Amino acid sequence: MTVGVSISLKIPDNTAYTALVALRRLGVDVDRVERSEILLFDDVDADALLARITADETMFNPNKHRVSVLQSAKPSWGEVWIEPLSNPGRRAVAWRLYNAHGSPVKRPVLEMAVERLLCNPAIERAVTRDLFDGDNRNESE
Repeated sequence: MTVGVSISLKIPDNTAYTALVALRRLGVDVDRVERSEILLFDDVDADALLARITADETMFNPNKHRVSVLQSAKPSWGEVWIEPLSNPGRRAVAWRLYNAHGSPVKRPVLEMAVERLLCNPAIERAVTRDLFDGDNRNESE
C-alpha cells in the first residue's frame, strides 16, 4: 500500500501567489492556487512516517510547515501533481486550483493551467486523478 504525505506552508506561499497571477494573465479562469510537496512511500506505518518527517529538520519546520497523510495516494479533483521525469512516482509538487465559488476547477481549466504554466513536458510529467482510476466523470461543465 502506498502512503502519500503532503507538506504545505502555514505562512503565505509566494510561489502559489505568483502562479495565480501568471495563470490569470495567461487567460486561465482561476481564483485561488495552493501548492504542496507530495512524498509517496510504500508499505509504511503512517503514524511512524509522520513522526519521522516532523523530526527531520531538512524536510519539516514546524514554524512554517504543516504535514498531513493523504486519504488517497492520488491527486484530488482540481489538482495536478508535477513529477520530475528523472525520478517519477516518489515526489511531486501538487497544485490545487479553485474557481471563484471555492470549488476545484474543472478538467479543461486544469489542463489549460498545466499546458500554459505548471508543467515543462521536457523534464516533468503532469499526473491527474483520472490517470489513476480512469474516472471519466463529466468535468467539462
